[in-house]
Amino acid sequence: MIRTGRHAAPFHFYPIVVFWMGAPLNWITEFKIPVGPWAKSFVDWLTSNGEWFFNQIAFLLSSAIDGLLFVLQKPHPLIVIAAITAIAFWLRRSIAVAVFTCLGLLLIVNQDYWKETTETLALVLAATFVCMVIGIPLGIAAARRPWVYAAMRPVLDLMQTIPTFVYLIPALILFGLGMVPGLIATVIFAIPAPIRLTRLGIISTPPSLVEAAVAFGATPIQVLRKIELPFATPQIMAGLTQTIMLSLSMVVIAALVGAPGLGVPVVRALNTVNIAKGFEAGFCIVILAIILDRMFRTAGEGGAA
Repeated sequence: MIRTGRHAAPFHFYPIVVFWMGAPLNWITEFKIPVGPWAKSFVDWLTSNGEWFFNQIAFLLSSAIDGLLFVLQKPHPLIVIAAITAIAFWLRRSIAVAVFTCLGLLLIVNQDYWKETTETLALVLAATFVCMVIGIPLGIAAARRPWVYAAMRPVLDLMQTIPTFVYLIPALILFGLGMVPGLIATVIFAIPAPIRLTRLGIISTPPSLVEAAVAFGATPIQVLRKIELPFATPQIMAGLTQTIMLSLSMVVIAALVGAPGLGVPVVRALNTVNIAKGFEAGFCIVILAIILDRMFRTAGEGGAA
């Protein structure tokens, strides 16, 4: 027996290791776990048994988006720009934010991308609303019940890490082409942000404040409404801005399943290698992202503009 060091393995062990590392993997691949067929069977089952349910969801979501588009596209663009500028000033109480909002939207009109921008804005607002309505209660439940977050955490990790094109396929099958599958894909991609940040804000509430409220006879609902939610507001608003930014990052992906908006000219520019068109549409997306970020960011996240 030969040793090369104090704790070296016996010499006769090395040929076994070399043989093991060089052995074929057929014995593993022959017993492949049918993950893909399982997923296909599940989607097929949803398609055959839940068609009425998904049709109702598609109708509600498309109606909401159509309503937003009517509000954004029916009036003259200058009227909409004036209204958005007024909202920006009311939210931020900043002349700089209002001026930037007005000039940025006027530049979009100048580039002749107003229709596409309003379509993208409608998609982003609808996705953000759905994410916040679902995400905030789930974040509160995850903060109040650790076992809920323990069960939810791997699902959230999966939603944030799985390639977007993977769940675009079942969304396309269940909802068809158009704005709805793009909205569903955007919600799946963006909803972990408000859930995680809402939970973070709730669990970051100082225990002394909660104990004092309970000592004075506050119910759990009163503690949540008057102590935990106000303390968690900065994190919830950060979740809102993160949701908006993540939704905007899905614009091009949504265009691949038939959703209108600024993603369409980007995809066309990519297909035709049109640098000018791609830069114009991308620049409009950047302007819209900055405007929405400045309008909804919390007071402590930097300067006014």
